Amino acid sequence: MNCWKIINFNKEYGINRLYLQSFLIGLLAFVLLYVPFSIKHGTISMNESGILPLIIMVSCLPILHSFVHILPLVMMNKRARFIYKRNTIFFPVINYYTKKQLTKKASLLAAVAPTILITIPGITAAYLYSEFYVYFLIFTAAHIAMTYTDFLYISYIARAPKQSFIENRNNEITILVKNETKSAG
Repeated sequence: MNCWKIINFNKEYGINRLYLQSFLIGLLAFVLLYVPFSIKHGTISMNESGILPLIIMVSCLPILHSFVHILPLVMMNKRARFIYKRNTIFFPVINYYTKKQLTKKASLLAAVAPTILITIPGITAAYLYSEFYVYFLIFTAAHIAMTYTDFLYISYIARAPKQSFIENRNNEITILVKNETKSAG
């Protein structure tokens, strides 16, 4: 196997820049989602009993996000493990690492799974439950901010060669390609 590309956004962009971009994308997502939903739901009295579940769900969101990344891998019988680090008081850093190399399709499926299984149901719940739509939008916008780096990885993986393999280790992703050996004769 030859290494096609090594992706480590913490080294390329810096962790503070990634956090700032994620925050701004989450804020933009909330604003862009809030306007049409507030027009759709009109002036409905907000149920204030949703603030405590929102705080609990947003604090559990990093763990839930990581579990949803691993869910497709478990369903495909791929082995993965969690690495839990507590850098700050509020936000734990949870990464997952695969034991073996994944195909490009499996890696893309694992990367897009949180968007399919958390963001889309959050938007649907905001549409269906008019009394709590703001809470669902806040939760969904926070999750969209978390998936920013996922979509950066997806953009690199999507541009990789078709038969490539993805290795996820040491907080970086390595895209590997099989050696093309030609026999003499």
